[in-house]
Amino acid sequence: MGNEANTRLADLFGLTGWSKGELARLVNRQAAAMGHPQLATDTSRVRRWIDTGESPREPVPRVLAALFTERLGRVVTTEDLGFDRHRQSTRRTSGDGLPWLPERTAAVLTEFTGMDLMLNRRGLVGAGAALASGTVLSTAMYDWLRTDPALAADAPDLDNPLDADPGAHDRYEAAPVGDEEVDSLEGSVDVFRAWDASRGGGLQRKAVVGQLNEVGGMLSYRHPPRLQRRLWGVAANLSVLAGWMSHDVGLEPTAQKYFVIATHAAREGGDRPRAGEALSRAARQLVHLGRPDEALELMKPAVGASEQAPPRTRAMLSTVEAWAYASLGRVQETHRALGEAEVLFAADKGDVEPPDWMRHFDEADLHGMQALAYRTLAEYDPSVAAEAQEHAHRALALRAGGHERSMVFDYLSLASACLLGGDPEQGARHARTALQNIVQTSSHRTWDRMAQMYRLTDRYSGNPDIQGLREEIEAVLPRRARGRVPRTRAV
Repeated sequence: MGNEANTRLADLFGLTGWSKGELARLVNRQAAAMGHPQLATDTSRVRRWIDTGESPREPVPRVLAALFTERLGRVVTTEDLGFDRHRQSTRRTSGDGLPWLPERTAAVLTEFTGMDLMLNRRGLVGAGAALASGTVLSTAMYDWLRTDPALAADAPDLDNPLDADPGAHDRYEAAPVGDEEVDSLEGSVDVFRAWDASRGGGLQRKAVVGQLNEVGGMLSYRHPPRLQRRLWGVAANLSVLAGWMSHDVGLEPTAQKYFVIATHAAREGGDRPRAGEALSRAARQLVHLGRPDEALELMKPAVGASEQAPPRTRAMLSTVEAWAYASLGRVQETHRALGEAEVLFAADKGDVEPPDWMRHFDEADLHGMQALAYRTLAEYDPSVAAEAQEHAHRALALRAGGHERSMVFDYLSLASACLLGGDPEQGARHARTALQNIVQTSSHRTWDRMAQMYRLTDRYSGNPDIQGLREEIEAVLPRRARGRVPRTRAV
């Protein structure tokens, strides 16, 4: 950084309320606790870090990241503090420091998951950061995703291909692995994925983050290319799952960071469609948060990365676009995107085994997303409420066991569509079914959707059955969902 101020560090320092002398004392104390009792920092050194951009040597950046993470109650990495251990790279970067080198992806993954786990252990809530806009992420990733990964060229030139930089990682990091270990890791992804689909992200999120942290350590070693690609695939899958679980429990900035990490990991493994699906998750998150215009920007690189993907993958992406268009009230674009999704899904003859990360998107999920898009569009065009009901019924008929959370969403789409279509009695019946099942999950998103459905009951406040339903919902609706008002009329 030369003599330029470290504005990232200065901004975060201003949020802590510390004095420079207090931070120096905390650094020395924390360093001793982390096994570095010889470290001696003073006020003048802290001032140089902030005012002149001086970069401290390890382990100080990690010590500072730990201190800021605990103080601010959200994950703060060394890069968030303006300390980039890979700044010797001359590559063009933008936005989130894109593109990342492979070894940087592994380092960021390991550091971010470690900080996330620390927040969990200490009972802190990682909700203090802001999400990057979809436009920023889209601009940073569009061209980068379309290029081929170059692991061999990017990785450090090491005499021993299984060596790692001991100064960059902690002493408990994972060792190199073989096929059996990667088989087990891939199997663990399936287990976590099934639990998330059934009960939501709250109960197993820490386990997924911990597993991802271990994989980050493994990726600090140079394995044979075939194994390295498989490890990147595991990292991408676990990162998507960690992001989706974080989104499911309302840790939105944390979720977005995991989706970005997943995109990097998938690209390094040579799987651009996987990277596109990871970006589509971030887009779905933005629609849920009332930012559908930004979601559409993010879908551009997602679709671009999936041009050669199987039809079912592209069908899934079209449903995400449709939901975003519906949230903006863009009727023709919504119908077009949903039509594309149906055509693409039908074009999948099942003669090619889908990637493991696409097995969740079956016919039930197609109808579930169609129901959600039409239900959302019905707030602008009530004539499509009947189509939303039809697709929700078909989704529910096709749902297999182990998809309780998706069934809650289907019932809420159905109840909302009935209310929008002028059938409050059926709406109340389906809403009560959702209410009975929602307590079986740990998903905050289901409560957010319940709150949206609840607001639709306003127009029927004189109906005794609806009034009873409102009282039942009010008795159990969490405060965070009750006070949530998105920027668009539908979530």
